[in-house]
Amino acid sequence: MDKSAITLERMRSFVRVAERGSFSAVAREYGVGQATITRHITELEGALGTTLLSRTTRRVTLTAEGTDYLDNARTILRLVDEAADDARSAGERLDGKIRVSCTAALGVRHVQRILFEFQDQHPNVSIDLRLSDVQIDLVREAVDIAIRLGPLADSSMQRKAIGNSRRVLVASRAYLEEHGRPQRPDDLRHHQTIRMSNVVGSDMLVLHPQEGRPCSIPFDGRLLVDHGLAAREALIQGRGIAPAHVWLVDDLLQAGAVEQVFPDYAPEPVPLSILIVPGRARIKRIRSLIDAVSGALKALPGIG
Repeated sequence: MDKSAITLERMRSFVRVAERGSFSAVAREYGVGQATITRHITELEGALGTTLLSRTTRRVTLTAEGTDYLDNARTILRLVDEAADDARSAGERLDGKIRVSCTAALGVRHVQRILFEFQDQHPNVSIDLRLSDVQIDLVREAVDIAIRLGPLADSSMQRKAIGNSRRVLVASRAYLEEHGRPQRPDDLRHHQTIRMSNVVGSDMLVLHPQEGRPCSIPFDGRLLVDHGLAAREALIQGRGIAPAHVWLVDDLLQAGAVEQVFPDYAPEPVPLSILIVPGRARIKRIRSLIDAVSGALKALPGIG
């Protein structure tokens, strides 16, 4: 075994190819030619004297030896990152890159401001913010933390619960003046509604009264959107009634642009969480960002 050929660069290339299942995707991620990534893996396998990846024209898979080596390589790279982070951050200075994934509307309305403030305090930290309502594979996409609304299915990630995001049923004043204000939940059947196409079960609205049992109302109006900011704009434009997170429309409520419908009923709240790739919270810059983001999120309107 030629230990001198087992470099961190080659090890990182191997780990990312194993995670993404593609030489070309990793080459694009690193901004190098695919031949460079291929050479890294070939030289690493040569140094180890074993095959780590099985390549076909369609897919890349780990061999048994590659599976074992992947766990050890991840541990080594994490320890290297932690040691480098500790050395750079011996004082109060934080340094390095953090990749953040966030649901789109929350990211635009509030999270990017939180991240800007963090960078103002720590100018040597670079942040890669990825906004999407699609739940991505954090390891595959090399994301450090994800801010997510809704139930979580990924039990392999470390979870930090922030609280529940309260929702309210709202419509613009113009819409209510034109179409009338519904007097009871069942009246919604005769109104235009705005709903999220990427939320499971959004065609049935469950409203919880202050007292008594919840009621379910069909909620299948003409307008479907897949982005919270599109729903917000549709509300402003008087396109119908919609359940909305308080943090999405708090300014519109204060300005009177939208009004709450059925103040004595509330749509079900939605859990808000931060997901963390295992081991990443040990790195000081990531741990500091998690603390800053979680504290700021808890202070948002409607989070409790």
